[in-house]
Amino acid sequence: MTTADQLPSRRLPAWCTAPWLMLLLPVLYALLDAALVAREAAWWQVALSTLAAVALFWRRRFPVVALLLTMPGSWVDEIWLAPITAVYSVAAERPRPRVVIPCGVLFALVEFFHWPLPQDVLDLSRATALDAIQAVMLAAGPAATGLLARTRRELAARLDELTRGQERESRLLAERVLISERGRLAREMHDVVSHQVSLISIQAGALQVSSPDPAAVTAARTIRELSVRTLDELRQMVGVLRGTGGLPDAPLAPQPRLADLPRLIEQSGLAADTELVPGDRPWPEAVERAAYRTVQEALTNITKYAPEAAVHVRVRAKGRRLRVEVRNEAPPVRPAETLPGGGHGLVGLRERAQLLGGTLTAGPTQDGGFEVRAELPASRG
Repeated sequence: MTTADQLPSRRLPAWCTAPWLMLLLPVLYALLDAALVAREAAWWQVALSTLAAVALFWRRRFPVVALLLTMPGSWVDEIWLAPITAVYSVAAERPRPRVVIPCGVLFALVEFFHWPLPQDVLDLSRATALDAIQAVMLAAGPAATGLLARTRRELAARLDELTRGQERESRLLAERVLISERGRLAREMHDVVSHQVSLISIQAGALQVSSPDPAAVTAARTIRELSVRTLDELRQMVGVLRGTGGLPDAPLAPQPRLADLPRLIEQSGLAADTELVPGDRPWPEAVERAAYRTVQEALTNITKYAPEAAVHVRVRAKGRRLRVEVRNEAPPVRPAETLPGGGHGLVGLRERAQLLGGTLTAGPTQDGGFEVRAELPASRG
């Protein structure tokens, strides 16, 4: 925990800065000022002072009009709070000098030439000078404060605009980098992977035609079919990476489903004991796709590292969750050479399961085998 987290919050409650309260408070303290000043005044003086306070309700929409309405009460009574608030509002809402200066000068003149006018109002004396300074300060102070508040609001709005602009630029830069990286990956997949898979397909086709061995022909046909299917998926992936594969959220077609699992297990060439009971529930496409990819990756790993081992594939509904289990027993012999792998298959499966709100575990069993187990919920939450 940082020092800032340990300090008590200094932010006021939301109701303390509510717009209605900010509008009402100046009216209330202006009424209080009028009541204290005009306690022994005539009724019409009290009315003018009350009008000056009530006029502050319109100080934001019509600040100049509100200021003019406060002038009679300020002239006949020594009320300050209503005209000072009005001058502040003019400077904050209408900050142009041709508006602020005349309004400030008007208030200063009304305050200096107060009713009733004294005999020595224009005498060159110390008292007259102090009265003039007081009138100027009463007008200049709130005007300067209002201009400062207006400038602060404009700077805050400008800073917010700059922040949003920087965020937009950062997003655009990230998108450009992403597009560039996707283009590079698409080129690599097209130029390297697709080329190699095409060669495998061609060689398998040649072997299928020329081999006299029926078993070799069958194996060559399977290799060719898998190669052609892999090429189709690679072309779709390249199209998506290049941004030419249709809508961004459009799924790749055809997408594997639970109904495709028997064919996947058969084409793996492994001696698998299967139990596929997904139930009658219509599982979401993402769940079916994740279950298929889990079985596919597990069977691929078994083919690499334990091709002679007995395999058990279980896909069962457990309430609102789909449980996928792929387990192989200890292989009788280890393959002399294993196919290379990127080491990211199980990591990707675990991330896919977590995105769906499920879990995936993988690890060795007590009998020397290996088990991959995933639980995928019907809905996230």
